[in-house]
Amino acid sequence: MFKTRVTEMLGIKYPIIQGAMQWLSRAELVSAVSNAGGLGIISSLTFPTVKELRQEIKKTKKMTDKPFAVNITLLPTMRPVNYEEYISATIEEDVKIIEIAGRSPEPYMKMLKDAGVTVMHKCARVRDARTAERVGVDTVAIVGTEAGGHPGMEDVTSLVRIPITADAVKIPVIAGGGIGDARGFVAALALGAEGIVMGTRFMASKECNIHPKVKEWLMQASETDTIMIERSIKNAARVLKTDSSQKVLEAEERGAALEELLPLIAGERGKKALENGDINAGIIYCGQIVGLIHEIPTVKEIIDGIIGEARIIVQRLRDMGISV
Repeated sequence: MFKTRVTEMLGIKYPIIQGAMQWLSRAELVSAVSNAGGLGIISSLTFPTVKELRQEIKKTKKMTDKPFAVNITLLPTMRPVNYEEYISATIEEDVKIIEIAGRSPEPYMKMLKDAGVTVMHKCARVRDARTAERVGVDTVAIVGTEAGGHPGMEDVTSLVRIPITADAVKIPVIAGGGIGDARGFVAALALGAEGIVMGTRFMASKECNIHPKVKEWLMQASETDTIMIERSIKNAARVLKTDSSQKVLEAEERGAALEELLPLIAGERGKKALENGDINAGIIYCGQIVGLIHEIPTVKEIIDGIIGEARIIVQRLRDMGISV
């Protein structure tokens, strides 16, 4: 049950994928997801140097013999990044799945395909999914506005965006945004997706390397405890509603220039907040699904729970006379 083109293509047991989450997508979390039957993803630009990325890939391989991926996000950064070097290093370390996000993967497709890599592309617009299919990616992940991180500027929910994308492309669609349990998993499949990607749900797991105080805050948060910032710089981000994110929003509302915003949204501040447990110290990306998080299980418990409960939901639908 729950075998799809995504599970076949990626060589995984369940069509459940861990979103790339900056400093959090390290070997411990990535390997736990892959070992539990999903697909873990290392976030490459977490690492200031290619050498450090290589070390993390090697570490992950020591912790799992299952498939995992590396994410390359093509977005403006505070430091110069040679994306080809990161892609080359990933290929040389024999990682067979690469996710490209942020911008079109087209400039790198020949390099990726010549290496025999399975290419995933994560995007937030249907037109970008169509472009990804046209340039040759193997599968596309689409996120709705509920998603933590950068869900795009269009404010379209996953309930609408998933089926429109599934209708728009022939390649397999992976759905993200507002998914964190079996109900969301089954709903995504019903809407035409062949897999799901989750970030916030995996933040609240035992293997995720964030401070216990942040995890405690996640358990107490509701679906209204996130806000959207960075609209003024056309890089909309869904984040936890904290003193830091409120300051960013207030600055944007008064027309602050990019130079004023940069110190407020600097990634290092967010990293420190996750590490020291002071949620007001920086920006923390988080999706609306946080309202459904009430415990901190292991990654295996999360994935096993989703699959087990999904089977019950499917059986209940069958009992109602719905053929699934």
